[in-house]
Amino acid sequence: MIYSVDVRIVAPVNDTEVTDRVADAVRNVFPDAEPVHEDGQLVAETHTLDAFSDVLHEQEILDTARRVFLNEATDEGFSFALKKQAAFEGVVNFAVGDPDELGDIDVDVRVREPDVESFVDYVAPETDEGRPVDPVREYGDRFDPEGGY
Repeated sequence: MIYSVDVRIVAPVNDTEVTDRVADAVRNVFPDAEPVHEDGQLVAETHTLDAFSDVLHEQEILDTARRVFLNEATDEGFSFALKKQAAFEGVVNFAVGDPDELGDIDVDVRVREPDVESFVDYVAPETDEGRPVDPVREYGDRFDPEGGY
């Protein structure tokens, strides 16, 4: 699939945190992003969610991801938040409700091509009993579809 997206990632860095560890948390789930320190936070941009999608497949949380993405969807894109500590471990854990004491990683996805729903289908396809229904993406090095879910 050909797509065009802009992904902005913002993670607060508190005085009690080590900036490099917060940067590692961002890179662990968004390896194509390079965080830059700006006014007490790290800001990064990327134009792909392929590696992030691989993690969603590995963790078998496609249905949860779809629900989060579609609940926050607009005509222009969608937003979501992740727990920093989980991201540091390379795990996707969506933040719901009140933000963590140290703050969450906020992600804003703007979709130019195709439409938002088609891009959500690409990143987190619908499933049947946990398996993607008609997956539309090729998997990267991080995910082996033959290795099981």
